[in-house]
Amino acid sequence: MNHPPSFAELFTPKLVTVLREGYRLKELKADALAGLTVAIVALPLSMAIAIGSGAKPEQGLYAAVVGGFVISALGGSRFQIGGPAGAFIAMVAATIVKFGFDGFLLATLMAGVMLVAIGYLRLGTYIKYIPHPVLVGFTAGIGVIIFSGEIRDLFGLTLTHEPSELLPRLKALWAARDTFSGLALGLSAACLAIMLVLKKVAPRFPGMLAAVAFGAGAVWLFNLPVETIGTRFGGIPGSLPMPSLPHIDAARALEVFPAAIAIALLGGMESLLSAVVADGMTGRRHRSNCELVAQGYANIASALFGGLCVTGTIARTATNVRAHAHGPVAGMIHAIVLLGFMIVAAPLASFVPLAALAAVLALVAWNMIEPDELAHILRHDRGEAGVLLATFLLTVFYDLTVGIGVGVTLGAILFMHRMAELVEVSTRTQIVQEDRADGTPAERTTYLGAGGGVMIYRIAGPFFFGAAGSVAAVLDRIGAAPRAFVLDLDAVPLADATAARTLEGFLKKARSAGTPLYISGARPQVRHVLETNGLTLDRVTYVDSIDEARRLALT
Repeated sequence: MNHPPSFAELFTPKLVTVLREGYRLKELKADALAGLTVAIVALPLSMAIAIGSGAKPEQGLYAAVVGGFVISALGGSRFQIGGPAGAFIAMVAATIVKFGFDGFLLATLMAGVMLVAIGYLRLGTYIKYIPHPVLVGFTAGIGVIIFSGEIRDLFGLTLTHEPSELLPRLKALWAARDTFSGLALGLSAACLAIMLVLKKVAPRFPGMLAAVAFGAGAVWLFNLPVETIGTRFGGIPGSLPMPSLPHIDAARALEVFPAAIAIALLGGMESLLSAVVADGMTGRRHRSNCELVAQGYANIASALFGGLCVTGTIARTATNVRAHAHGPVAGMIHAIVLLGFMIVAAPLASFVPLAALAAVLALVAWNMIEPDELAHILRHDRGEAGVLLATFLLTVFYDLTVGIGVGVTLGAILFMHRMAELVEVSTRTQIVQEDRADGTPAERTTYLGAGGGVMIYRIAGPFFFGAAGSVAAVLDRIGAAPRAFVLDLDAVPLADATAARTLEGFLKKARSAGTPLYISGARPQVRHVLETNGLTLDRVTYVDSIDEARRLALT
């Protein structure tokens, strides 16, 4: 009989788990090197994100130091790196314009409390109900907004006021075209070229830091007349400020409450998405509710020190994994290294040109847009393309929280429409199968044959974005690889792109272990979705029955 996990199992930080396993000098060296590597990436990004958000560069560093340390120390992921994120830029900028920076800090503090409550109430699993096209459309929309916010510094334009909405912003930028600086544009182009070339010829080299260092060196050496951190902000301080509470009263809290909800929801989604990416790269499993609790405490701490809101960051987390981090100590060291930079090298930041930081964010924006992913969804599924476009357009031209809300609603309507069509076609098909005691919709049977075993998984019921997380959890718990895997999809009446991506991740794991994958009994519409999302005939074998799969696997 399976028992639900205890409170300790759900909320023990991964740092405690790693230390219990035994933490020696070898592991410390690995984490120290990974932490230093991530800090080199996080340094220019944290300042650039803060400036792009309408804040001061040091407020991005405060968030990376304080929030990043807390996320690693208390989080439910071994490899998560926390800090300010590009996805927050538009939201933070709009909140600061509307409520001032003190109002933004109050919203961040309230968002932190919400995330702690969501985690302790074990509601983190509901964030999986965000469809993949909504995430793609939302991040692409944020990418467009970020890029539009960097046009000013990329071209060296002078504006007395830059609107936060896209169309008024573009109109104001066009009106200021006579203030264009060829020197600023040349510096931006040079920094962008450095990052792109280094990414191609030396992908492990910190291209963003190299570009920013080049720009600062050029300003210092040639006394270039371009705007810098020093000329706009007066440099950055050499230490953390003393913690303090923002102004709090009932009326103010009610006023910023919608912004706090938006920060909490976006922070929760981004952090869990980042943790899932880390799981896929390492084969580990994060504790989602523990991670949300850590994100909540990190946002509370960051707000107390005057920093931006924080979340798990995909690019820095992936860098941490590639740098062979052993556990959460790497993230804590990354925060300490950033603090060391503030203490030792803060005066050097005054020479950093804003054109160089704009180039960094322009590249971040392009990576967020993911044109290949956009094209793939738009080509292969008209329904999901509609969800993506609605999310994207509302995010860019109206409001990002409305974009997410409408996208999720349309995704749910699309799913219900497909379910209704399915019931009409086959009224005898059992649409929902009773879950097992552990809550998973998969049933496993193992057949032993000559020369090894064949492990068969049967997935029953509609396989869509809501069920993908549960199936992924079952598949990820597989231990030693058998001779072959068989996925029996005979009882799956419906699949979507998120489900296909779950199986595609399982396929990669099986291929890395040298184990072939057979898919049995997939219906034509289900097979079409799988094939258009990467599970093609040259990678998997489709068969009509389990017996046929066993025969092929054991011959």
